[in-house]
Amino acid sequence: MRALAYLLVAAAVAACPLGTSARAADKLLDEVVEFAGTMLFLQSHAPAMIIGVVRNGETAVFGFGETSDGSGKAPDRNTLLRVGSITKGFTGQVLASLVADGTVKFSDRLQDRIGWNVTIPSRNGHQIRLIDLVTHSAGLPREVERRSGPPDDPFATLTPEAYRAALASDPLLFAPGTGALYSNFGFDVLSAALSHAAGKPYDVLLKERVLDPVGLKDTVLALRAGDNARLLQGHDFDGKALPNVPTPLIAAGASGLYSTADDILRWLSWHLDRFGGLQGIFSYTAFAPARGVGAFVAINKFDVSAGLAMAGVINHMITELAPR
Repeated sequence: MRALAYLLVAAAVAACPLGTSARAADKLLDEVVEFAGTMLFLQSHAPAMIIGVVRNGETAVFGFGETSDGSGKAPDRNTLLRVGSITKGFTGQVLASLVADGTVKFSDRLQDRIGWNVTIPSRNGHQIRLIDLVTHSAGLPREVERRSGPPDDPFATLTPEAYRAALASDPLLFAPGTGALYSNFGFDVLSAALSHAAGKPYDVLLKERVLDPVGLKDTVLALRAGDNARLLQGHDFDGKALPNVPTPLIAAGASGLYSTADDILRWLSWHLDRFGGLQGIFSYTAFAPARGVGAFVAINKFDVSAGLAMAGVINHMITELAPR
């Protein structure tokens, strides 16, 4: 079966040429990542995919398909893409940095840190704390209630006023700290609270606390001049191309980041040394500090089954690359 799989990979590479690859001196790393990436790309039926892995400081990155429809340009380690909820890992790192230097405590109440003229809801004597927000246990719903934005700017109604109004309406689904429910709402409120506590805009805070110390040059909350030329085009569930639209700063904590495979692997390397979907992009990252391996993969189409497959392939690939 393995021999047949290799033949299928060879045929697939001939039919769908890989993009510029970044090969490592570690031949096992190259073989495992290229094989797993090719099989996953074929299974996903996505227009494009990027996969990258870091092991013991060496990286391998492979790109498949086209960065945009009809471009003829394959994605590579410097292709920009929206990393979606992987953003939350960066927000948690900002919180940890501020806790480490005493600016805030994990147990601080959101009421004392948000700086808004609104009464933060509580339930049965349980107040929302920063630790509740970062662990999805604040009791807030997944999304903030708001008006729908226009098709060409769907996030336009994600405003500070929308978040304040939602908090004032007492949207809690359970008492803070007594359960867990995935919440973009909670992470956006967390980034606003950290910004107020540090006394600077969140994009500045993120850059100072995480991006600059780790050396991430291509991880941003807003595209810069020239960035559009290397942006991965996203696609909806029906395969229709989606436009790139701006994400307001208030929504930066949950899913606002753009990055590259190169930067994400550098970020994973930083973590390893010490021990995501949005707008038509599904991405996933995982790392095993005890095994010295970190991996990142992204496809440019909303596809639930392909997204779940990405997680399975990456997790299995980490076990194959782990030292015995």
